[in-house]
Amino acid sequence: MQIFNTMTRKKEDFIPQEPGVYRVYVCGPTVYNYIHIGNARPMIVFDTLRRYLEYLGNKVLYVSNITDIDDKLIKKGQEDGTTMQEVARKFEAEYIKDSEGLNVKAPTVRPRATEHIGEIIKIVKDLVESGHAYVARNGDVYFRVKSDPGYGKLSHLNLDDLESGNRELRSQMDDDLKEDPADFAVWKAAKPGEPSWNSPWGQGRPGWHIECSAMARKHLGKTIDLHAGGQDLIFPHHENEIAQSECANGCTFSHYWMHNGFLNINNQKMSKSANNFFTVREIADKYGYEPIRYFMLTAGYRMPLNYTVDLIESCKNSLERLYTCRDNLDFAIRNAHGTDTALTEKCEEARKKFKTAMDDDLNTPDALAAIFEFVKDINTMSDAADKATLEKAAATFDELTGVLGLMYNRKAEEAPDEVKQLVEERAAAKKAKDFARADALRAKITELGWNVMDTAKGPQLTKL
Repeated sequence: MQIFNTMTRKKEDFIPQEPGVYRVYVCGPTVYNYIHIGNARPMIVFDTLRRYLEYLGNKVLYVSNITDIDDKLIKKGQEDGTTMQEVARKFEAEYIKDSEGLNVKAPTVRPRATEHIGEIIKIVKDLVESGHAYVARNGDVYFRVKSDPGYGKLSHLNLDDLESGNRELRSQMDDDLKEDPADFAVWKAAKPGEPSWNSPWGQGRPGWHIECSAMARKHLGKTIDLHAGGQDLIFPHHENEIAQSECANGCTFSHYWMHNGFLNINNQKMSKSANNFFTVREIADKYGYEPIRYFMLTAGYRMPLNYTVDLIESCKNSLERLYTCRDNLDFAIRNAHGTDTALTEKCEEARKKFKTAMDDDLNTPDALAAIFEFVKDINTMSDAADKATLEKAAATFDELTGVLGLMYNRKAEEAPDEVKQLVEERAAAKKAKDFARADALRAKITELGWNVMDTAKGPQLTKL
C-alpha cells in the first residue's frame, strides 16, 4: 500500500517498523461540546485506513486521545456553573455515542490527557534538563524552538513564516516571558480558579501539544509508524509535537504523516457566524449516521470536501441501492434455481479493483466505484447463478462494504419458526385451492409482523 506522506510530500510504500504491526496515533477531540461535521472526517478516514490494514491481515495498534484539559473546557465549565471535569466527561460520552453511530471502531487505547500528567511532566523535565526548554519567571515552561534545527520540516515553513502562524498562540501569553516569540508553552503556570497539578515548576497544567507526545510515547513507543489528523493540525500542533518528542526522545517521532483535507459547508468555511455550522448529531438526527460515513468516503481524503443537503441525500440514496442489492442477493440465494457460475469471476474482479484503489493512498471514491460496478454485475447475473455462486457474491459484497465500514445498519432478521410454519401451511392451502384458509393464514402472518409475497421463485418474507 502507498500513502501520501505529508513530511516528504510524496506517495511512499507504507511499511511498518515491525512486519505486520502498525502503530498509529490519531489526534482525538477536545471534548467541550458536541463534535461537528468537520471532526467526523478524520474519524472516518483513519478508521477506514485501520479497517483496510486489518483486512490485509495486519495488527493495528490504534491510539486516539481525549483532550480533557484545555482553555475551552475551563471556559465552558465556568459558563455552565460546573467543573471542567464534568464538562469533559459529559461530552466525551456524547463523542463516543457519535463515534459508534458512525461505525468508527473503538481505539486500542483511548487515553485522556489528565490521566497522563506524570508522563507529561517527565518529558518537560527532560526538555528543560537538556536545554530544549526553559522556565519563565512566572512558572510557564517554553520549548526553545531555535534549539531544534529541524523545526518546520513538517509544515515546510521557515521560522519567519512560523512566527506569523504563531501569532494567535503568542497573543495568549506575554511575549516578554519568552526568549523568542516562536517558542511555545509545554507547561502553563496555574491561574486562579483553574485546574492544576504540582510540578517541579510549581502548580500548573500541560500545554496543548505536549499531551499527545506523552500519550503516544506511553502507548506506542518513542517512534511510531503513523501520526494522522486534520490538515489544520499540521501547524502548529503536529510541528510542535515533532520538535518536543524528538528532542526529548532522541529519535524519529513518526515515520509517516497523513492529513485529511478541509470540509466546507455549501462551498464556505464552516462558521457559526455564517450560520452554516452543523454538529454530527444534528445531521444524524435528520439523515442517520451512515450517510455521513458514506459522504466522507466519496472524495479522496486529501481533497477539500463540500457538504450540502443535496449531497447527503444523494449518499442516502446510494446506500439504499446497496441495501436493496444485498436484500435481493438473500432472496436469490433462498430461491436459487440457476446453474451459471460466471458471477464468480466478477467477484474476483471486484476484489482486485477494490484493492487497487485502496492501495493507492486510500482511494475510497474508486473503491466505491468498484463496489457499484459489482452491484451492476449482481443485478444482471444473479437470476442465472447457482446457489454457491450467489453465496460467494454475497460474501464478497459484505467483505468489501465492511472494509469501508458500510452496511452496518443491515439486520438480517430471520423469521421465527412459527411464521415459517404458517407460510408452509398457506402454500399447501393454495395448492389445495383452499383460498379462504390461505387468506386467513396471510392475515395471521401479517399480525405477527411479516409480509408474505408470492413470486415466480416462491413466497418471499419481509419484516413489516
